[in-house]
Amino acid sequence: MDRLRLLSYNIQAGIHSRRYRDYVSNGWKHLLPHGERQRNLTSIGALLKGYDVVGLQEVDAGSLRSNFVDQTEFLARVGGFPFWHKQVNRELGSLARHSNGMLSRLRPSRVVSHKLPGMPGRGALLIEYRTTHQEPLAICVLHLALGWRARRLQLDYLVEMAERYRFIVLMGDFNCGCRSLTLKRAIHRAGLRGFDCELKTFPSWRPQRNLDHILTSSELGISAARVLDYALSDHLPLSMEVVLPDGVRVGV
Repeated sequence: MDRLRLLSYNIQAGIHSRRYRDYVSNGWKHLLPHGERQRNLTSIGALLKGYDVVGLQEVDAGSLRSNFVDQTEFLARVGGFPFWHKQVNRELGSLARHSNGMLSRLRPSRVVSHKLPGMPGRGALLIEYRTTHQEPLAICVLHLALGWRARRLQLDYLVEMAERYRFIVLMGDFNCGCRSLTLKRAIHRAGLRGFDCELKTFPSWRPQRNLDHILTSSELGISAARVLDYALSDHLPLSMEVVLPDGVRVGV
């Protein structure tokens, strides 16, 4: 395999938002189960079938609000992914288990869960794949904080992580976009590619901000990147096809 089809999606725990006032009217859905949630997840799972690696944010790892369904595992089964991993970052007993998730068609060689600096509740899930090169391909799924001070610390942490890999992809909900000087500086320091102000993902019903990103190290090529019109959350999914350097294959 010399290229990978990637998707990053903040699924809002399966809640379908159509307008800003849904944050109020649908507030109870963040605490209690409802039938629409599972139907939304089934539709999302159908979308994921076309990708090799999927990064998920705002997934529930099995609590009252998800009817005790591990949503990462559920989407892996619907999408036909043989490998999946979750990272629980904020656990509220039986009420909610806020997580990141990764679905993969390739067998990972290593999985590392990073707790990001700042207030508890934010993390990065790093998965490595063997390649025909001596160095692995690393893919990191992340969800950064809302506050800029915490995000700055988290971006510094991610830059240090990225600098340890020749081939790396960072993807997820960065909670910041083209207005963020901190994000731009981090991208420059780490030598990352893929930052595009036109790839607007939020809010899903009228996208005006590019909060979600798929960023790659400079030696990886990008053959396609686009936002998908698949509004089953308050974010739209972001896809990218990443190409490895000549002679390098992944999944060996």
